[in-house]
Amino acid sequence: MNAALAPEFPRGLQWLNAPATSLHDQRGRIVALAFVNAASAWCGQRLSELTSLQSRYPGRLQALIVNVPRFDSERDPQSALKRLRRHGVGLPIAQDADWAAWQRFGIDSWPTVLLIDGEGHIRHRMVGVDASSELERSVANLCETLHSPTDDDLRDAAESSPEPRLPLRFPTGLIATPERLFIADTGHHRVLECTHQGRVVRQFGMGTPDFVDGDSSHAAFRHPQGLALLRESLYVADSGNHALRCITLSSGIVATLCGNGRPGETVEGLASVPRDVFLNQPQALAVVNNQVYLATAGDNRIWSYDLGTRELRQRAGSGQLDIRDGSGPMAAFAQPTSLAAVHQVVYVCDTLGSAIRSLQLRGDIVQTLVGQGLWDFGAEDGPRESARLQHPQAIALSPDAPLLWIADTGNGSLRSLRLGGGELTTVPLPRPLRGPAGLSVAAGAVWIAETDAHAVLRYDIATGELSHVPIDE
Repeated sequence: MNAALAPEFPRGLQWLNAPATSLHDQRGRIVALAFVNAASAWCGQRLSELTSLQSRYPGRLQALIVNVPRFDSERDPQSALKRLRRHGVGLPIAQDADWAAWQRFGIDSWPTVLLIDGEGHIRHRMVGVDASSELERSVANLCETLHSPTDDDLRDAAESSPEPRLPLRFPTGLIATPERLFIADTGHHRVLECTHQGRVVRQFGMGTPDFVDGDSSHAAFRHPQGLALLRESLYVADSGNHALRCITLSSGIVATLCGNGRPGETVEGLASVPRDVFLNQPQALAVVNNQVYLATAGDNRIWSYDLGTRELRQRAGSGQLDIRDGSGPMAAFAQPTSLAAVHQVVYVCDTLGSAIRSLQLRGDIVQTLVGQGLWDFGAEDGPRESARLQHPQAIALSPDAPLLWIADTGNGSLRSLRLGGGELTTVPLPRPLRGPAGLSVAAGAVWIAETDAHAVLRYDIATGELSHVPIDE
């Protein structure tokens, strides 16, 4: 059967970080044309695979990324570019703001990858992230049909307007104590221990992406995100390694509790051999009653790891991407990316559902506090039934009040929800926040990871002052 000739890109497609190109310009190479959404963890996983494949087939394979916005905030080109760069993407990215390319190529879900041969014909269409081995095999087979690349073919164009070199790069997870500030410096693949004034006291991890246990200067992380602290143990959701790690603060030793470096289907049971366990993009942690709760964005579930018995249990989530209340596996989440715990309740920030959920640990009952559905979002304050969020990415509890703070990322704002039937309120700030994806509350302040600005901010609860914390500056 003859393969169909790929249509050309629609006019007006905006290229965000590279010169405009066409599929005709790429003739003679294999093109992996990926339709993604910047907010999707599944798309982030596929982009990681494509980045790796392009490095293995230089001059033969060209991956091109088309971002199709889900949220209103993603229609801003810079916001979309920042979100994709959080995934470590340096491939050419186009913004399909009006979904014209999506329709022209007949796409119906994220992520979809079209493999186009050197003559411009679509040879494979791959939907979802389950077929990673098939993607690798298909790329290898198509690349074998090409001649060896010339020196000119091997010269990749430099990415335009790269991110600035700063002490932090896309920080996410934060833990503030009365004296210290722990930061998941995600883009630099490390965890920092700082004073409240921003002086770096210790660095955990070499700062290069890898999966290595050991002392603080020899261990390695890959895109660490969520953090949780219990006495002298700092737990890390090492998202890029699909692992739960632990830093013993007294010694600086980093150890893997479970996770083997690859995404996969998690199986309940004893994690007697930590690196025999699959996790799927753990992004957030909370510690309750000697249990570490993990939000895994790759399978839309909440898990618990018992620090005494080393047992993994599925607590809630069917695996389906949805907003559905219920008990245990009857409930459904939409990319949980932040957790906050108090007593017998774990609060869940459901990013793609623009929702805040609660998990009652007695019975594993899931209820929705704010949020109406996968495509229902906004910026309205007020009662929970009518209030709206847009793409929130972090939550934190006040230690001395029934108040949940929310990084409402899509609206660039800090919100607060009074628990026990209270209303959602927008906190007045002097300026919008740029992609906040981490929160912690301590010492009379809300500490904010302003992720897209590569910065940490301090919001004084009493005075309303918003200040920059100069990390190591």
